[in-house]
Amino acid sequence: MVQFKLVISDPKTGKTVQREASEDDSSRLNGMKIGDIVKGETMGLTGYEFEITGGSDYCGFPMRRDITGIRRKKILIVKGIGLNKTAKGMKKRKTVAGNTIHPKTAQINLKIVKAGKENLFESKKEGEVEATSAEEAKPAEAPKAEEKPKEEVKPKEKAEEKKEEAPKEEKKEEKTKEKKE
Repeated sequence: MVQFKLVISDPKTGKTVQREASEDDSSRLNGMKIGDIVKGETMGLTGYEFEITGGSDYCGFPMRRDITGIRRKKILIVKGIGLNKTAKGMKKRKTVAGNTIHPKTAQINLKIVKAGKENLFESKKEGEVEATSAEEAKPAEAPKAEEKPKEEVKPKEKAEEKKEEAPKEEKKEEKTKEKKE
């Protein structure tokens, strides 16, 4: 039996946590669809309720709510999951996975509907990734400030080199004119 990666997100705080489902939990989730409500007791999290919001299969194809079953299908996407829209009116044919969880599903995305007593985002257990949020993922601005002075020095040096080269070129042009005369 395949174990799923569960990505649990809290829409109130914007934090997410990743867990691996045990074999028993994986078998209980098989056959469920996007939009179904899952009791936390099935995964050892009493008091919680989760909504299945999506996922991906073992090859990385995203699950879509509008494709029924477990199969993969090539569809013409206008908007939504699986499309990075770059132009207005763009349509693209992409392969996506169905909306039903099956043994070849690798990742399941869950949203907390009802919170329990245990805090998922503070405790770090074995095989669990630390909680992250969008604010924590932003890179620090300090390295950029250090790079700017280096960039400013280089153009000055190039400008000085050009000033030195310019008189040499003028002298060469003058010599060629003198030789022609």
